[in-house]
Amino acid sequence: MKFFSNSRQFHKALAPWIFLPLFLSSITGLFYRVSKDLLGYSREQVHWLMAIHEGEWLGDNGELIYVLLNSLGVLWMLITGFQMFSKTISFTKKVTKGESKG
Repeated sequence: MKFFSNSRQFHKALAPWIFLPLFLSSITGLFYRVSKDLLGYSREQVHWLMAIHEGEWLGDNGELIYVLLNSLGVLWMLITGFQMFSKTISFTKKVTKGESKG
């Protein structure tokens, strides 16, 4: 249980490191899809965006690590973020119940 009580500190410590790769992946993925589907660019013209999005520029091993760490980063932020959110909701309910009795 001690691990879950420290999740806020872990979330705060990892967030800056996880932000840049996730931001890079989301922006390049969005621009790739919009450029290809809406603006009519060919796959070859916008492949450089997909190369950045998937981490191809890091080589075969680097690409695997990049994708794996991005995935784990998203899961970690979702789990710890949801946990912090649920603690906030339960605290609000307890305070509201306590105030209504008094």
